[in-house]
Amino acid sequence: MKIGSQGNGASLRRRWGVPLGVATGVTAVSLAAVVVLGETGGAGPGVADPGRGGTSPAGSTAAASPSASSPSGGTSDEEGFTITDATTTPIDAGTVTRILSSCLGADASQYQPVVAVRTPVASADSDGVVVAVNSADQYVQCQSKGDKGTSPDSPPTFINDRLWGTGRVVEYFDSMMEPVGKGKYLMLGAGHYSSEVSKITVSFGDDPKQYPARMAGGAFVYGAALSPDTPPGPRYMGPSPYVHAYDAAGKEIYNQAEDPKFTDEQ
Repeated sequence: MKIGSQGNGASLRRRWGVPLGVATGVTAVSLAAVVVLGETGGAGPGVADPGRGGTSPAGSTAAASPSASSPSGGTSDEEGFTITDATTTPIDAGTVTRILSSCLGADASQYQPVVAVRTPVASADSDGVVVAVNSADQYVQCQSKGDKGTSPDSPPTFINDRLWGTGRVVEYFDSMMEPVGKGKYLMLGAGHYSSEVSKITVSFGDDPKQYPARMAGGAFVYGAALSPDTPPGPRYMGPSPYVHAYDAAGKEIYNQAEDPKFTDEQ
């Protein structure tokens, strides 16, 4: 996990590197497709499928019962927060090429981008993300700042390409929360999903409202602008994000808040 400069602690926003069980149904797409990656999930402020916000797993940021909702749907955790924007926009193909080249160097030619978006707000280090995949269904994630790309992984081409085992439907890549100004934060996360998933959404803290993630080529990305309702302390962690997955019939088949991988180990 990448921690913002204000010394935030980690909750569910951390990297998971437990490659078990090969993921299925993952297909790379061409570079040209990056321009129209908005076809699945606009990640806008509208409500997606209704569902459970869940209780924070032990060890994550404690969450109180929701208080008065804001117009955009954000409610309260222990300090209260508002999701002010969860809209992501596609990055054009030429810029994606430059981001991957600066992020991956000579290995860039081996990877095809599947999701490439700008986040609703920009921090000092990040304004978007590009997820790409090679012919072996191995993913890389590059954070963008303008047309430059970086990776918190070392080497940058090391990233999860497998799910956790039989019955697993979602795996997480790198995620972060970074300050973007006084009282404002960028929350960003990514991962991949198995073939039975048709929709990925994200909720925050105890607020049950869900925001659609961008999805393509077996990968998903979400980004959101968050503002605490009261001035945060020096170790503000923010609400935990919870990923939800739905099948083609609209049935929720995964809820991160109920995932034993988190509840049993935190």
